[in-house]
Amino acid sequence: MAAPAAAVAAGATDDRRQLTMQEISINGLSGLYYLPGYFDREGQEQLLAHIRAIVAEAPLFQPVMPKTGKPFSVRMSNCGPLGWVSDIRGYRYQPAHPETCRPWPAMPDALTHLWKEVAGTAPPPEACLINFYDPSARMGLHQDRDEQMFEAPVVSVSLGDTATFRVGGVNRKDPTKSFRLQSGDVVVLGGEARLAFHGIDRVLKGTSTLLKNGGRINLTLRRVTPP
Repeated sequence: MAAPAAAVAAGATDDRRQLTMQEISINGLSGLYYLPGYFDREGQEQLLAHIRAIVAEAPLFQPVMPKTGKPFSVRMSNCGPLGWVSDIRGYRYQPAHPETCRPWPAMPDALTHLWKEVAGTAPPPEACLINFYDPSARMGLHQDRDEQMFEAPVVSVSLGDTATFRVGGVNRKDPTKSFRLQSGDVVVLGGEARLAFHGIDRVLKGTSTLLKNGGRINLTLRRVTPP
């Protein structure tokens, strides 16, 4: 991955706010960045409205683990040219919803703008995975490695209830550290940290009023193929 946009790293401003971009050291790996409160409350509500419209067109579905068919604890959808799916056949990206067979909806401008600010010279994102966590949902430690282009970062946005995020090294048994992600926060996994294991240990119920019935939405932006 190219270094994050220099203007962002230096704390430059856009027309809304001054950005704060913190690099977090983990197992000697560079490239893990944390942007607390990137989206303010108004920005979160606007983004949530876009996500609701996307899910109305491309409904949340229940992914299952390959081979075993065990359901994930999250429900998901996607937007952008490609979408990530998991079923009995395996993990993959595809251009259409697995149930409706319709193309995924377009990615909101706010997300492509975010990518331009934090992904340096990486080509545009092709997929935005939308994961919905109810208060009991978790996500075990995993690597994002179904893409063909590891030079581009993985960028994630948190909306709704606070979650405990765990991140380690490039080996599953490497030491990990945890920190809390609040609504509006952004995390970038790039460079040496692009293939770091990471996951969600728990969702802290009642920590946000953004979602009427609680829970958490995570948006994960990825570049899948070489330009």
